[in-house]
Amino acid sequence: MSAIASERLSEVFVELADTLVDDFDLVEFLQMLTSRVSELTGARAAGLMLADAEDRLHFMAASDERVHLLDLFQIQTDEGPCRDCFRQGAAVSAADLRRAETRWPRFAPAALQAGFASVQAFPLRLRQQVIGSVGLFGASAVAMAPADVRVVQALVDVATIGILQERQVRRGQVLTEQLQGALNSRIVIEQAKGVIAQARAVTIDEAFTMLRTYCRTHHLRLSETARLIVSDPAQMPNFETD
Repeated sequence: MSAIASERLSEVFVELADTLVDDFDLVEFLQMLTSRVSELTGARAAGLMLADAEDRLHFMAASDERVHLLDLFQIQTDEGPCRDCFRQGAAVSAADLRRAETRWPRFAPAALQAGFASVQAFPLRLRQQVIGSVGLFGASAVAMAPADVRVVQALVDVATIGILQERQVRRGQVLTEQLQGALNSRIVIEQAKGVIAQARAVTIDEAFTMLRTYCRTHHLRLSETARLIVSDPAQMPNFETD
């Protein structure tokens, strides 16, 4: 039996569709996807990685800074559920990370230390093409219900279609070009998070929340606003008043 509310699920599918408009921002789209799948399933956090033309994974979005670091750890050590999920093109799960140290001797202890007890990874795929993976990290050692696994995979599949359609139909760009642009935006966003965190004496997560809230309130693109903050910190918005 699924624990995902059907009404909220419908709203998320509509939100995904509404995001695929003329002013499409890939980084914002992926960030929204991680936030929504985490919220829908009750997972503590979610992270997303995309692959380049040489099948090398790159971190793209996370709903929590700890998952950001874990995703980078998976890439650096070439070990972990999201890496396995991408290579196998199929969902990967570990209901209890305490029992996964043989499977992932470096990743499992790191995830446990970060406060996570379980993980479920989903491939971003369209038929035989796999372009990345999404990882859901849980606070308790509980397996995700099979019905919920199917629902999340369907949601991730729709997101994959959206990413590929945006590339092929709207702009005709190849995946390498689109990914490079997204990676450049991701770097600028990470830099802006650091600038905001230092200037406002807040955590990285809080800085990102301030930035996203400001962009949504003022209908601004996340990557462009981040670029302005990095290029001229003196022009940083007064987030507290927005």
